[in-house]
Amino acid sequence: LNELGSESAKIKAMGIMDKLSTDKTVKVLNILEKNIQDGSKLSTLLNHNNDTEDEERLWRDLIMERVTKSADACLTAINIMTSPNMPKAVYIEDVIERVIQYTKFHLQNTLYPQYDPVYRVDPHGGVLLSSKAKRAKCSTHKQRVIVMLYNKVCDIVSSLSELLEIQLLTDTTILQVSSMGITPFFVENVSELQLCAIKLVTAVSTS
Repeated sequence: LNELGSESAKIKAMGIMDKLSTDKTVKVLNILEKNIQDGSKLSTLLNHNNDTEDEERLWRDLIMERVTKSADACLTAINIMTSPNMPKAVYIEDVIERVIQYTKFHLQNTLYPQYDPVYRVDPHGGVLLSSKAKRAKCSTHKQRVIVMLYNKVCDIVSSLSELLEIQLLTDTTILQVSSMGITPFFVENVSELQLCAIKLVTAVSTS
């Protein structure tokens, strides 16, 4: 899927995606949807108190692998849809909704808590620090896999703004996209995502 994501970006840049058979492209999109669904609701911030540290790490690695795989599926699907001169048949509502659902969930539950401690929930139900105190204590060290996921999600958000310029989406979907585009401005340490969100919000306003 990682390879498929980067190859689809190259084909999109070359402007030859529309040369592929529509039936096959639609079939690929439907398979991609299943892969997006696989990681769209997986929480990466699990805290199993009974597990050993190694078990915890292995479990987390497995979850992150599935989440990253789903991100690649999102990117591939959106690269296909935002390529020039694509037939109407590729703008499958379920696939678009699944991409948005995946992005919203992992921004809220995976990335924001990693980048901005204000979004972290205390698993032990202890007293939470004030926003300023939490941000002051925040470590800037990030796992490589989280940074990789963050970059992929930034690409997805950016590509969604392209999709809005091409395809008319339902009101419900537009509402979802709007909230996704506005929330990053209330999160610290996500400046790249905020730039992509500006594009998205602009595209929503224009459409």
